[in-house]
Amino acid sequence: MIMNKRGCLLFLLLILMTALLTACSNSAEPSSSKEEETGENLQETGGNLQIGVMNDPVSLDPHGANENVSNSINSNMYDRLVYLDKNLEIAPGLAESLVQIGETTWEASIRKDVQFHDGSQLNAEVVKANFDRIRDPEIGSPVAFLFNMITEVKVIDDYTVHFETEFPFAPLPSHLAHPGGSIISMGSIEASYEALEKGEDAFTPTNERPIGTGYFKFEDRTPGQSVTLSRHENYWGDELAKVDTVTFQVIPEDLTRIAELETGGIHLTYPVNPSDAERIENGPDTYLEQANSTRMVYLGFNTEVEPFDDPKVRQAIHMAIDKDGILDGVVSGIGIRADGPIAPDVFGFSEQIDKITFDREMAKDLLAEAGYPDGFPTTLLTDDDRERQDLAEMIQYQLSEIGIDVSIDMFEFGTYLERAGNGESELFLGSWGTVTMDGDYGLYPVFHSSNKGSAGNRSFIEHDELSALTEQLGLEHENPHRADSDAKVTADLLLLLLQKLRQLPLMTLQQLELLSDSWISDMGPDFTTVD
Repeated sequence: MIMNKRGCLLFLLLILMTALLTACSNSAEPSSSKEEETGENLQETGGNLQIGVMNDPVSLDPHGANENVSNSINSNMYDRLVYLDKNLEIAPGLAESLVQIGETTWEASIRKDVQFHDGSQLNAEVVKANFDRIRDPEIGSPVAFLFNMITEVKVIDDYTVHFETEFPFAPLPSHLAHPGGSIISMGSIEASYEALEKGEDAFTPTNERPIGTGYFKFEDRTPGQSVTLSRHENYWGDELAKVDTVTFQVIPEDLTRIAELETGGIHLTYPVNPSDAERIENGPDTYLEQANSTRMVYLGFNTEVEPFDDPKVRQAIHMAIDKDGILDGVVSGIGIRADGPIAPDVFGFSEQIDKITFDREMAKDLLAEAGYPDGFPTTLLTDDDRERQDLAEMIQYQLSEIGIDVSIDMFEFGTYLERAGNGESELFLGSWGTVTMDGDYGLYPVFHSSNKGSAGNRSFIEHDELSALTEQLGLEHENPHRADSDAKVTADLLLLLLQKLRQLPLMTLQQLELLSDSWISDMGPDFTTVD
């Protein structure tokens, strides 16, 4: 997320972390006066930045997880070939350049003299080995779908690779900029396959000993409590990190995270529950940043179990949900009503779709037509985030008005992800952030039948026409007409989704982060920019 006090789009938490961790100084004490917040008191580098996060990272192997906390931590230890910069443009990373030299061929020129944290060198062979590993079905990477259009990675010379794709795929640079495209060391890859041969988890070696090229290196981890990183003194970039260490503290309760920040225990926390925004904004020593995001929150149906395999039942639930009531009652209006599965700021967004009207009486009639005149009992799977709990309870109440008796199954985040990915749900609350800013990423993982389960399609949708439409997104060579083409495909896909009602989009949430004023003042006037 880019953080900018002048209103730039916040879209990736990991970019916010980049901005902070390369611009912070050493004071952990509150500022003595508001005059110090001008940034003129920028101090010497050093110190330990404390960041509060809501859950333990699923994995410190960037190819072994695809959730916010893991991505945010991993993006400090690993680099990618390219990045999205603050203007949402592709910028060089470990690749000095990425050029499309044919309809299905992209050439990446790899930087020389880049060292991993273990002292080994980056080269084209390492890059190839990384993407071969991600795409290897035996490894089972949850981010493999990002690169399944790649048919081969060719080593041209020591510092040049070619990515060959099955078809012209315009969004490839955005996919390479995703945290799932992070580069790990060759030793880590070899250890991964050794573990696999022993029947062990392929992601365990890197999870226990992360080795990247990032401006921070792994220092220590206490599972369930914290992850500590230290500055990489041989970082290849122009500037070293401005803090000695950064500790990500796992604090599941959001009110506890806020209290820790207010009392100086941490300096930054994410996410912030919208219902707490007013309290925070009135705090004397905190700063709340708010802007649009691409995080779509939805109610999912497991379409493989009864009665949610019946379109009439799904339509009844659609019509029984008062989205405006949810926006006001759960997130205090800090969000945007969603009538489709991607956010307004995402490339390919279309408004060419009819909205489903909230109509409780019609919902009851549809349930009766489906054979459930008195409703039925069901379960709703969610994680234990307070915002999700509030949302689950609101949905529980709204569905009770049409006779559906909802029991809430609430688990800690890791267990929730596992159960949703395994199909151990009937209804579930889900969310998906289109971090590449391209509709392809917001639709293909969630609705294509090949991604059923943990890859994104947790509704276990299997529908040939839906899959075919998601495949068309982004297939064309870059040209001035791509926006029109994708808009039409997206509109067709949204219309089909509306007809089949495979998902119930609820809202696009505003992104909220909370910082200590003392660290804002220490970071100076340019802390909100990303190099």
